Amino acid sequence: MASVTLYKQDGSKQGTVDLNDAVFAVEPNENVVYDTVVMQRASQRQGTNGVKSRGKVRGGGKKPWRQKGTGRARQGSIRAPQWVGGGVVFGPTTRSYAYHLPKKVTRLAVKSVLSEKVANDDLVVVDSLDYKAPKTKDLSDLLKKLDASTKTLVVLEDNNENAARSARNIENVRVINAKSVNTLDVLNSNKVVITKAALSQVEEVLA
Repeated sequence: MASVTLYKQDGSKQGTVDLNDAVFAVEPNENVVYDTVVMQRASQRQGTNGVKSRGKVRGGGKKPWRQKGTGRARQGSIRAPQWVGGGVVFGPTTRSYAYHLPKKVTRLAVKSVLSEKVANDDLVVVDSLDYKAPKTKDLSDLLKKLDASTKTLVVLEDNNENAARSARNIENVRVINAKSVNTLDVLNSNKVVITKAALSQVEEVLA
């Protein structure tokens, strides 16, 4: 069973904590990780691009000239696609790019990136982050002691609002709930700092 060092809230070592091998010691599957990242990034797209078709362009209700006898090509509207100011044929329209992968696939992807963090000693477990009030300076000092001050993902257990507020103004630090751990956030971080309670919740969801 894999284990990592357990730290106190002041940054000192407290011992070790065992990790669930079914979550933190799996063989990383790069294909699954890639598919999941593409899915997440696609789901984040706003999809607000769009152009007007000939049915949406203003004007053009009157036939510009009679059908026959003018020597010119027949035309039905000055808002047809071949006219300047006309509608666009097959242009982009507002849409959602989101799609979903099977749960087993996304969970395997999260396990893969978490296992890689453990293998690279980039997963840091803290006994607790129990603040009576938001303490940004205290948490910032802790992250520096843990060598996790740049591109850090802080994973907290449910209802730990003071710790979440303490971290949200720290540069290059992202805070998420244990049940919201995902492939993209873990990949985008150099270090993952997780509380012992949040670790139990992650193992409960993914195991």
